[in-house]
Amino acid sequence: MITDKLSSFINNLIPYDYILFGVSFSLFVLFIILGILLRHKTFISVFLLLLAFIIIIFGPTLGYFKMHEYLFKNEVSIVSQKKLTFTKAVVIQAKLTNTSNKNFSICKIYFEAYKVSGNTIKDYIYKFKPLKQMSILKYDLPKGQTIDIKAILEPFTYTKDYNLSIKASCR
Repeated sequence: MITDKLSSFINNLIPYDYILFGVSFSLFVLFIILGILLRHKTFISVFLLLLAFIIIIFGPTLGYFKMHEYLFKNEVSIVSQKKLTFTKAVVIQAKLTNTSNKNFSICKIYFEAYKVSGNTIKDYIYKFKPLKQMSILKYDLPKGQTIDIKAILEPFTYTKDYNLSIKASCR
């Protein structure tokens, strides 16, 4: 399971990701070497070593998410939702718009339904454990285009108040 996710992650990397990882690693090595060379100036040496470890930990992680957020920008919104009465399902209609400067070859759209309690702390926790979740794939979305999406969450047996969320990851 973990090896599948890791191999999928590596297969979906783009050239900009490799550049980001290479620059982060190069800065890490540079600051480590500078810290060792300036070991007689304790404050500067410790500062450079801490900066090196901050760069190697946060640089690739935050850089990856921010870069993909910028390069593959999209807007997704729920148009309507309806809980069916005769079958245990919820029908969701949504719109996905490509707002980036690139054409998307594939988009994975995630739908989640989660409990609502009225308590802000519980509502925050419920988002981490959805009642029902699903994802669908859409192919070939040119820049500036909007597509309609229809999804059915089933079986959906929860009878109390719930919220739906939708997000998309495109490439």
